[in-house]
Amino acid sequence: MFRWFLMVAVLVGSLWGAVAPKKVPVLCYHRFGVEVADSMTIKNSAFAEQMEWLKTNGYTVISLDTAMQYEQGKIKSIPAKSVVITVDDGHKSVYSDMAPIVKKYKIPVTLFIYPSAISNAKYAMTWEQLQALETTKLFHVESHTYWHPNFKKEKKTLSAEEYAKSVDKQLNGSKKKLEEKMGHEIKYLAWVFGIYDDALLVDVKNAGYTAAFTIDRKHASSSDNPMALGRYMVVSKHTIKDFEHMVDGTEDRMIPSKKEVVKY
Repeated sequence: MFRWFLMVAVLVGSLWGAVAPKKVPVLCYHRFGVEVADSMTIKNSAFAEQMEWLKTNGYTVISLDTAMQYEQGKIKSIPAKSVVITVDDGHKSVYSDMAPIVKKYKIPVTLFIYPSAISNAKYAMTWEQLQALETTKLFHVESHTYWHPNFKKEKKTLSAEEYAKSVDKQLNGSKKKLEEKMGHEIKYLAWVFGIYDDALLVDVKNAGYTAAFTIDRKHASSSDNPMALGRYMVVSKHTIKDFEHMVDGTEDRMIPSKKEVVKY
């Protein structure tokens, strides 16, 4: 009887290990500065404090691609306390303010870029700056659509044909432009404003992306749709304790009334 029980326990344990979801916290930033210019700006000192906290508490910042290969089963393991850092939009403060801190801590960062702004908008980086960041081997560019649209509004205001063309431009057009400018494959996309629906999830997969990311506040998990993986947006009001809850996953278990809600 004992032997039978032991065999069942081993079998259940093996099955559980095989199906247990692989989860990684993915953080999302936007702008940086000496002072807080708006709610989306993280003070340089606060970002440095966060990176120091990760280091002190035994976390390893891994690249987004490494995390995704792990979740897809292409690599067997990653450091036990892994975290991913991403930045949306391509604001010039990434080059001027964030980069020195990234270089100090030698951490990989994924930049989700919408190409219409690059070398065009006053607030954005140039193509030369993006290329310079990639030469450090710490930064890597991926897609944030072509011109940062609001898909909900476009779907309501455009004809079906116009909307389809817009979606194609945002997904396929951005991928093509970034591959042309950066000289490497674009595999990942961040949904603008965190907006997506069932049709868009199919569209982004058909456009050739391997994974896409929301701002749904949860760890990216292999049990979720790979075209709608979670991220935690980090904004100016977050304390180091808030940051800790995002990284260690305890924010996921907070009661609804206490959960942090961040609007884009």
